Order: sequence, then structure tokens, then C-alpha cells
Amino acid sequence: MLTIGQLAARAGVTVRAVRHYHQRGLLAEPERDASGYRRYTAQAVVDLIRIKTLADAGVPLARIDKLLGAEPEEFAQAIADIDKALAKKARELSRHRRRIADLAAGDRLFVSEEVAQILDRQRALGFSEQMMRIERDVWIIVTTLSPESIPEFVATKNAALDDPEFVRIYQALDEAIDWDPRDPRLPALAADVAAWDAGKPRGEAIAPDTVSLMFSRSMEFSPAWRRLMQLSASTGGRTPPPSSFQDSP
Repeated sequence: MLTIGQLAARAGVTVRAVRHYHQRGLLAEPERDASGYRRYTAQAVVDLIRIKTLADAGVPLARIDKLLGAEPEEFAQAIADIDKALAKKARELSRHRRRIADLAAGDRLFVSEEVAQILDRQRALGFSEQMMRIERDVWIIVTTLSPESIPEFVATKNAALDDPEFVRIYQALDEAIDWDPRDPRLPALAADVAAWDAGKPRGEAIAPDTVSLMFSRSMEFSPAWRRLMQLSASTGGRTPPPSSFQDSP
């Protein structure tokens, strides 16, 4: 014979849970013995384990009450239905886990594999994580609002990253993110951008609202970049950072 504490320990629940099951009528409450204690039999352990197992599976207590009094065939069918529901939930949790893994993997949750490879390539070249966040956000904007342009953008960006002069200027832009907008180095950098961009063919037209969002997302990170855009415009430059100095991210 077991005390309520011993019963709870055997079933892996708290004494409070046992009392709650008593109150809900799920578990029979024995009379007190001569010493004033309630003593539980092995059957109580079995009943409590069944209650806990069903409750842990997410079965509401009201339904557990009905199941405990069901005929064997009805009980077996109910358990089969519960198992199906748990299997469905397990599949959903598995999908959630894959999405969490994608989050841990970084960019691939938000952009295509070919775009993620470009971002990986830029990280390998030593670009800062701040720059990479800007790059990724611009790609997300283009992917969402102008998906048909992605193949051209990917080709343009890969070609630019093959150019050592572009990489040098782009790394300078990365460094300039935190510069003071009055930094005396900005005019020379604007001239470098304009010189590299001169004569480069323009890509297909992008909707003005998409371009506006791209620039807005880029410029909000850096007052120095906003100043660079003004300098670039004054010297005839076409596109400020962080694009490939043309209509691509």
C-alpha cells in the first residue's frame, strides 16, 4: 500500500496532480485508514500512469474521463486516433525544426540558393556582416518585387565579383559605412565608383518602386553613403552603393 507521495513518485507526477485528478473524478480516492492516511494500491499506480500518458499526449482531461470508462474496442480506436494526431503533430514539428535549421544556416531561408552562393562568396572576400545584411535585404526586395530579374542580377553580380577593381571599390564602400558624411575620403571614393561604372551596360529596367526600396534600405544604414550618393550624382554617376553600381544588387 502506498501513500499519496509514493503513488505520485511511482507515476512521475506531483502530489498536486494526483489531488487534481481526484477532484476531476479521474482517479478514485481511497478512504483513510486508521492512522488517517489514504493508502493506494498497485491498481491506482496503473490508473494514474494511464491518465498521465494520455494527458502528456495532449488529450483533454474531459476526454480522458470518457476513455477510462470506455469499452476495450472503443478505447483501442480512440488510442489509434490519438496516435494519428500525434504523428501529424510530429511531422509539423519536424517541418518547424527544418525551418529553424534554415534560420541557423543564415541566408538560405530568405533567398534562393544561387543568391545565397553570391552572399557566401562575398563573405569569403571579407565583407562585414553589416554589409552582408544590407546585401541580403536588397536581394530580398528584388526577389519579392522583381523575381524575373534575378537571373540577370545574379550574372551581373558574379561578373562584378570577378573584377578585382570592383572588389576593391566595394570593400572601400564597406569600410565607409561608418564614416562621417564629411569625411574627406568620400569625394575620391565617389570618383572611383563613377570611373568603374562609366560605360558599363545597364540591365533591364526595374520598377521605380522597387528601385526606391532598394536605395532606401541601403541608405538608411549610413549617412556617409547618402553623402556618397549626392557626390556620385553630381559627377554623373548612375547608382550609389550597395548595388553593383548598376541596376543590380
